[in-house]
Amino acid sequence: MVNPNRGSGGVGFSSTEFEQEYERPSKTELKRQSDALQKMGQTLVEAPRDRVKRVPMPEDVLDAILDCQNITNHEGRRRQMQFIGKKMRTLDEAEVAVIQKTIDSWKGASKSETAAMHALERRRDKLLTDDKALTTLLEENPELDVQQLRTLIRNARKEQAENKPPKAYREIFQILKQVDAKKNKPSADGDEQDEDSESDDE
Repeated sequence: MVNPNRGSGGVGFSSTEFEQEYERPSKTELKRQSDALQKMGQTLVEAPRDRVKRVPMPEDVLDAILDCQNITNHEGRRRQMQFIGKKMRTLDEAEVAVIQKTIDSWKGASKSETAAMHALERRRDKLLTDDKALTTLLEENPELDVQQLRTLIRNARKEQAENKPPKAYREIFQILKQVDAKKNKPSADGDEQDEDSESDDE
């Protein structure tokens, strides 16, 4: 910083040179950017391998991420994550933006999956509180085992009343999940799934 009391003459360099020298991101800003890139690298490491391979990024960065996914040793993984952080900091703004956009699209898919799961949970809870819900479910899916469902609903109510582990409660969810999967993606081996679910019922 230039001393305001100092005269303008007799100095071998101008104050603008100082300004250019210090017109850089602050240490706090650099740390924030570095942390954000490290977090992005962590997200990629934790993502499914086939999904990561489709992310547009330099090959050396991709290789570092895929290598890290194969490391089970805690210390080795920590060091590889540091290496990934360094690699991420070599990316330019455009490359980072493309990767971030891809990750954001995953989040959209995850939100959709979460919403579908919540819908199944609500339907399961309704089966326990409203007998009409079972009638509706059976009308929509006549292939379901009526007796099995009634037994599971009765057991799930008992589990809740006696504060027991939710075994039947979870089984109902799995049945609803299978029903939903068949609706969204008809499967040729759907009959086998029915047999499996029936054989699990005791």
